[in-house]
Amino acid sequence: MDRFQEMQVFVRIADRRSFSLAASDLQMPRTTVTHCIQRLEARLGVRLLERTTRQVRPTPDGDAYYQRCVRLLADLEEADGAFRDAPPKGTLRVNLQGTLARFFVMPVLDQFLAAYPDITLHVGEDDRLVDLVREGVDCVLRAGTLKDSSLIARQVASLEQVTVASPAYLARHGIPTRMTDLAQHAAVDYVSSASGRPLPLEFRVGKRVVEHHLPARVSVTGADLYTGAALAGLGIVQVPRYRIAQDIAEGRLQVLLSRYPPPPLPVSVVYPQSRQLSARVRVFVQWLGERLADPGRVNPRPS
Repeated sequence: MDRFQEMQVFVRIADRRSFSLAASDLQMPRTTVTHCIQRLEARLGVRLLERTTRQVRPTPDGDAYYQRCVRLLADLEEADGAFRDAPPKGTLRVNLQGTLARFFVMPVLDQFLAAYPDITLHVGEDDRLVDLVREGVDCVLRAGTLKDSSLIARQVASLEQVTVASPAYLARHGIPTRMTDLAQHAAVDYVSSASGRPLPLEFRVGKRVVEHHLPARVSVTGADLYTGAALAGLGIVQVPRYRIAQDIAEGRLQVLLSRYPPPPLPVSVVYPQSRQLSARVRVFVQWLGERLADPGRVNPRPS
């Protein structure tokens, strides 16, 4: 095992905080991973990892060595990619927001696999922003404003949003035509997984964005539940148009206050700094950007 492979093993253990998970990720026997770290520590003459019954974590020397390894491995992959015309290969672990995955990614994922036959995909679904490094995820696709500055985010789309309610709800409460009419209405609260607080309804009034916190008897934490609550007549919601276009066309939901639309919803691919030069991540990020750059062109249909 050469020094660069030792570095790869060490970095994966430090990321995953586990010898077993690192061995699984790298498709190596656990004993091989253990012996690799023992040889590395013996060669360097320092202890790189603290091992307990519950967790593995880098020592101070391990932290310093980790930072250098990440840079060196990234430089090596970039150099190989520049001088070797070989397609990306290996396992790519991605995590996708559920509705984006079902409408935009899964129906055309066969195209990515056909373009990159040497890449194997492991796809997870979540609305929360997972701990990419600790959970061994290469990149995630998320909607909304992102705040974690330790990650690299590339915005790949800006999706139109609409304010809607069901005909049954509007029959009970009336159709709001002015912003002041909202005082007589209720919303379904969407609770942010990041803050744990309900998100306000937002409306563009001229060049300003105005927030409204309407009373709500129902709060949800998932995109499908949010749309489902609106279809059930439980209140006003704001969602990307792509998700409910068919419900609008068939009369199950009605667009409200179209003169004051919500701001568009940003969609971003997020990945750790240590993954930014990975060929697998690079081609997948590029492919996602192409799929989401023009939602109308994709003709999304949930799979």
